[in-house]
Amino acid sequence: MTLYKQPYAPRTNRFTQLILAMAIVLTAIVTTPPAQAEDQVGWITFDGPLLEEPNPFGWLIGEDSSDTVRGMLSKFDDAASRIDVQGLVLHLKDLQANTSQIFALRNGIKRVRNAGKPVFVYAEVYGPGELILGCAADKMLIQNSGYVSFPGLYSEEMYLADTLQMVGLKADYVQVGAYKGASEPMARSAPSKEWSENVNHLLDDVWAQMKDAVQKGRGYSDDQMAMVLDKAWMLEADKAIELGLIDDAIDVTDLKDYVMDAFGGAKITTRIGDEGNSSQFDMENPFSLLSILTSEPDHSPKRNTIAVIHVNGPIIDGESQHASMFGGTSVGSRTLRKALSKIEDENLIKGLVIRINSPGGSALASEVIWQGVRRVAEKKPVYVSVGSMAASGGYYIAVSGDRIYVDPVSIVGSIGVVGGKIVWGGLYNKVNLGITARSRGPKADMFGSLNPWSEEQRGLVHQMMKKTYDQFTNRVLQGRNHKVDLSKIAEGRLFTGRQAIKNGMADGIAEFDDVIARLAGDVGLPENSYDVMTYPGPMSFKDMIEQALPFAGVMSPVQGAAARDAAMDQVVRGAGAAVLRQILGRKNWPQLRDALNGLMIMKDEPVVLISPRTLIIN
Repeated sequence: MTLYKQPYAPRTNRFTQLILAMAIVLTAIVTTPPAQAEDQVGWITFDGPLLEEPNPFGWLIGEDSSDTVRGMLSKFDDAASRIDVQGLVLHLKDLQANTSQIFALRNGIKRVRNAGKPVFVYAEVYGPGELILGCAADKMLIQNSGYVSFPGLYSEEMYLADTLQMVGLKADYVQVGAYKGASEPMARSAPSKEWSENVNHLLDDVWAQMKDAVQKGRGYSDDQMAMVLDKAWMLEADKAIELGLIDDAIDVTDLKDYVMDAFGGAKITTRIGDEGNSSQFDMENPFSLLSILTSEPDHSPKRNTIAVIHVNGPIIDGESQHASMFGGTSVGSRTLRKALSKIEDENLIKGLVIRINSPGGSALASEVIWQGVRRVAEKKPVYVSVGSMAASGGYYIAVSGDRIYVDPVSIVGSIGVVGGKIVWGGLYNKVNLGITARSRGPKADMFGSLNPWSEEQRGLVHQMMKKTYDQFTNRVLQGRNHKVDLSKIAEGRLFTGRQAIKNGMADGIAEFDDVIARLAGDVGLPENSYDVMTYPGPMSFKDMIEQALPFAGVMSPVQGAAARDAAMDQVVRGAGAAVLRQILGRKNWPQLRDALNGLMIMKDEPVVLISPRTLIIN
């Protein structure tokens, strides 16, 4: 029987087979065109406040950083750089941002547009903030029957001296600096000539920048802009479109279809920029919760790092507070000094950026922080980024840096000192409340509540404040390399960021992220070769519980009662803040909150560096 024989074929070993397989794959890669990324349109929704610093408990709850200024701008930059993103839509559902943040977002829009990608903005109602932001985009869309309101820049100042007198109270304050103005709401019935000059100078430049943003963004001539301003205090959607202030009116339910149509059928994606951190809780692991309760967040640099510290809110002695009297945060000198000490000693940290959004506060705390920053600056460069405000104590800290960068509408300055007390004696008399004062020592009654200061006492207070003022101005001269003229910038004067550059109080205009990148470049760190870490680091679960429930720890009965009283006091104060917030509105409230918290410092300290004034843009 003859068997069938296969044709002869040379045998190949495994190595030869592998080479042949790789050749086939390589041929396929070379000859097969790459798959094209699907066209997409980025979509960002603004629905709540834009924060300056990350949530200290974000590592626990898996919260991303997109609600911070830096996090939001990272979304713009991601949209600008990605080849699959053809454009960007900003849905202003509930935009809560201050003027400085609005201008930072405008720069983010410009970067997307410079990458050749159109930007659309949509809002149901355009107020000043929404309009200024939208005018940086290619197209502004509005809800059918929506409206635009751009009435101008308006501020109200309240003077309480006569009101206090009616109920028997007197504000007994001393200030160094004719333009300071911090004590005037309580101590005067009307503004001083100097304060009026100060605030008018500031308002003129802020309003000029607001008008310029709208005029250039919409391509108006001067005459057209004047006509728009006359009518735009309240414009219905169709009238705003006629004036060229808005491009189109779209019902919100049709918005996505409109966008996809405008971008040739591209799909919409909300996955842009920082996707955030995953939560530390593993719901499938019964021991996960126990682990979280006992763990501490890891906050140590792993490679070259630029550190960031936020000076956000009034400056106080002691520890920072994440829930002050009217809400918001306060910056404690002790907390910042601990953080600065870690930055100073950490070799992987190559530089520090201090982000300031503060009206000032305690004179002593400002000096203590200044000293801590200068210790860091002896070892590594320190740059300062000013957001909405670096006034008084905030500017005191700013001049500790090697360079100062501002936003064009930042409020800078208020180099002056104020201090005093409220005299309650008249009120006690009105309500027939008998007070017997007893003192020992020649100056024991200096800060008693019954009587105003005598001329001698007032002179002593002024002398102490003058020393603080002289130290403040010396810090400014030292920090600005004697390139400023104190006769033109001191005594409490205020300036916009744009004005501050002209008078030597700041080095240039730059966004927060830009300042970080500049510092990294100046210390020789290439892009993507370093981390950015915020100090102080995130809080542990234990810290979160203690801050949420200050009476939750183990303590003596007396301590427990005091803590419960303090917690209840916080609740009562919070209720008062809630009423004010309702009156002013959610958008206006944050601008006033820090100023009110700053004023509260005066009840505890005789000398403060504070600028408790705010401009509310309506």
